[in-house]
Amino acid sequence: MHANVYALGAIALWATLASLGVALRHVPPFLLTGLALAIGSIPSWPLLRQWRVPPSTLALGIGGLFGYHLLLFVALRHAPAVEANLVNYLWPLLIVLLAPVLLSGMRLRASHAIAALAGFGGAAIAILGSSPSAGGGWYWGYLPALASAFIWAGYSLLTRRVRPFPTAAIGLFGLVSGLLSLLCHWALEPAVRLQGGDWALIVAMGLGPLGAAFFLWDRALKLGDPRQIGILSYLTPLASTLLLMTITGRALSWSIALAALLIIGAAVAGTWRPAAHSTAAP
Repeated sequence: MHANVYALGAIALWATLASLGVALRHVPPFLLTGLALAIGSIPSWPLLRQWRVPPSTLALGIGGLFGYHLLLFVALRHAPAVEANLVNYLWPLLIVLLAPVLLSGMRLRASHAIAALAGFGGAAIAILGSSPSAGGGWYWGYLPALASAFIWAGYSLLTRRVRPFPTAAIGLFGLVSGLLSLLCHWALEPAVRLQGGDWALIVAMGLGPLGAAFFLWDRALKLGDPRQIGILSYLTPLASTLLLMTITGRALSWSIALAALLIIGAAVAGTWRPAAHSTAAP
């Protein structure tokens, strides 16, 4: 029960990420990623002694947090936000599809293949059915959105292959990732002057979806059944899309509704298993 509460807390925070990213789309992506991740690490600073992890685990954490959020923010700048957000939220389905590849003792069933077709069909509808006001058709920003989905799925699965680490160590992942991103900003992006409102949103992003959500998610996975927690995660694209459409003033179109239904339904179907096989990992 506690695990599901932790998971729902993380999901609620992640639902705000795309909307915050759109509100801050004028902030260079390396700068936004760096500031938010560094701020998100602050709650774990008093637990510095628990940051000791092997270099391979640290590299995995940096690749997951830094790579995923950078690509997501790039996607939100170069493609219609609602559609790019839906493409990004293929990651729950990708976790199911990549599990047999990255983790031992798992196999791909026919339901997974059907779910994959439905999920990618939903992404295609979201892309091709984008509104005329957004320009319609293809945007190169969909590529980083898809790449971000693969990175988060890979990170989530590979954390099960490394030596167990304390939840507080995620603060180290965020801090190092944030400093690396700020270094990239200094080297590659123009300097910008942030306003007071920008700082307020960046702090909210850092302490929420790029901070507390990671700690809550890690606790949920450590305490609960990954299958139940994984299914709960499919609330994220629905909540995120609805909030994003409210923020951007987009009306609910048939293509967005159908795409969301296909992606969420595919993800749920991809994790379903008969009762006889319920002891296997998802």
